[in-house]
Amino acid sequence: MTLTIEITSDFICPWCWVAETRLQRALAQLAPAVDVQWVWHPFELNPDMPAAGLDRRTYRTQKFGSWAYSLQLDAQTVQATQQDGLAFRYDLMTTTPNTLQAHRLTGFAAQQGQATAMAERLLRAYFAEGANIAEVAVLVRLAGEVGFDQDAVKTFLDSEAGIPAVRQQEQQAIAQGVHGVPNIRIGTQVLSGAQPLAVFVTALQAAVQDLTLQASMGGQS
Repeated sequence: MTLTIEITSDFICPWCWVAETRLQRALAQLAPAVDVQWVWHPFELNPDMPAAGLDRRTYRTQKFGSWAYSLQLDAQTVQATQQDGLAFRYDLMTTTPNTLQAHRLTGFAAQQGQATAMAERLLRAYFAEGANIAEVAVLVRLAGEVGFDQDAVKTFLDSEAGIPAVRQQEQQAIAQGVHGVPNIRIGTQVLSGAQPLAVFVTALQAAVQDLTLQASMGGQS
């Protein structure tokens, strides 16, 4: 029995990291455990971001009106996620990156069945290490840590491969009414945002029950 979880996310969204972490914790509470097929869909919160990204302080000041307010928002995120065990290091972030390359890399990893491992590494690199995930050199290093051949990854990222797929999936998401992330489909349920752990547990239990019912009905036919 395999449960499919689809996540539409962006790597500069802190709540995407929170949601994925809570989902993993919720899955660990399921008994018996189930096999999960993770599907990652790209979404760019800043599709017009320059390829090299922008200085984070400058960008956030322009976006939110002041650097002080930006720092306040960062602190609120840290405060709201204290129970999640995530080490947000906003003090290390100097760049707000363009995430197209990171999404391409996740698509590359998906072809090898490693999308979740790659996505988790990208999220941790940005939010806990302050890495500029717009830089090909950074992405190549992170892919190597996940287990990919770095030369193959660099060749891929230096090409145009994967860009049409990312664009197509983003357009599909918008056509389906997705305008923010994270957007998470668990079975037939769709959840928006980093829901509390209990909400994810309930959604997972309901999805497993549906799968079990479908399997039992199939066995009777």
